[in-house]
Amino acid sequence: MLAAQARVYAWAMQISEPTAPAQPHPDWLVPDWPVPPSVRALCTTRAGGVSQAPYHSMNLGAFVGDSPQAVVHNVQRLTQALDARPVLLKQVHGTHLLALDTQTPDYQEADGSYTGQHGLACTVGIADCLPILLCHVADGQATQVGALHAGWRGLAGEEGVGVVEAFFASQAATGRPPAQWLAWLGPCIGPQVFEVGPEVRAAFMAFSAQAAQAFVPLAGGKFLADLPLLARQRLAASGVQAVFGNDGSATWCAVGNPSRFFSYRRDKVTGRQVASICLL
Repeated sequence: MLAAQARVYAWAMQISEPTAPAQPHPDWLVPDWPVPPSVRALCTTRAGGVSQAPYHSMNLGAFVGDSPQAVVHNVQRLTQALDARPVLLKQVHGTHLLALDTQTPDYQEADGSYTGQHGLACTVGIADCLPILLCHVADGQATQVGALHAGWRGLAGEEGVGVVEAFFASQAATGRPPAQWLAWLGPCIGPQVFEVGPEVRAAFMAFSAQAAQAFVPLAGGKFLADLPLLARQRLAASGVQAVFGNDGSATWCAVGNPSRFFSYRRDKVTGRQVASICLL
């Protein structure tokens, strides 16, 4: 383990349990979707933390060069707002998922998680990639929640199996069919600015010809890609019927809203916001 990572882990172990729940910062996003009241979900923005520039202020990324002490304080604020422990991941743009329990440590390599346990928050960090929050509802009760980190690589996957398909494969034997899940898409790089090469379009077209709707050709053989639309297509193909949140409009674009969202593509050296969901 790198020395810098070890220091972050040591600081993370010092996070104390909050004494009382707190309201999310007013700038944070609270999903507008019809989940039961036993579900708490939110997506942070740049506001509400203690990190200094260029990570100001609510940076929750542990491996981006920010002060470990600042990250710990910010995680404490997130923990209070959730009234649950956010289980943080080390994301690698893949499809591996974790089933969370009280013994799951932070910063395992994965690009998504799920749990039916109360008081644990499935959490993904983002700074251009798309967060997908998921909630299973049966007979009016929430039984399971999940969170996915969906950059184009993880979303496309290999041979048509990306992070969305991997998630529903993990649920296949549990009696939770995709039609019983609700999905919420958070902020990401928008289709107005997400320029990609032809290999990205080819990766999605290999799965479905419908993906062509999400690519606008540019000069020189490149394309503008609509990541939220691609996610909606993959969710629909998996059987999810209810998808809320990011519709690809400019207000959801991480790159185009520098005062509100971190963006790696825009700034290179920057923080991470997170999307989290838990059962209370």
